Amino acid sequence: MVEFALFNKGTLQRCTLYATRTTGLSLQSALDAPIQLLLSGPLGGDAQLGSLIAEGRIDTVFFFWDPLTPQPHDVDVKALLRLAVLYDVSIACNRSSADHIISSALFIQPQKYREDRGKPGPDYVPWVRER
Repeated sequence: MVEFALFNKGTLQRCTLYATRTTGLSLQSALDAPIQLLLSGPLGGDAQLGSLIAEGRIDTVFFFWDPLTPQPHDVDVKALLRLAVLYDVSIACNRSSADHIISSALFIQPQKYREDRGKPGPDYVPWVRER
């Protein structure tokens, strides 16, 4: 994650960055940029990030994980992925997909992209609001 962030430092410095604690501290040190630190992932940080997605405060998620290593907070990770899909938030789980997302012209103006599609937000928002 740090390698990706350093490569894209100029772009990321124009963003409000959120990260779970362990990852965030590493990024903060490497980027010399402010990071909004959440709790550590296993202690609820993934759930906090999911909440930010549901509140419409997150446009893109870069969440690199090792598919061969068991995650102690696997249920939270799965919920985070579900919320990103539900709220139409782009999510990259590896370097290749992250490179595609961050290099897109749409990365800089995600709200304009949503407006250009003729929708104010994700497909599920009206359904969620009704409940």
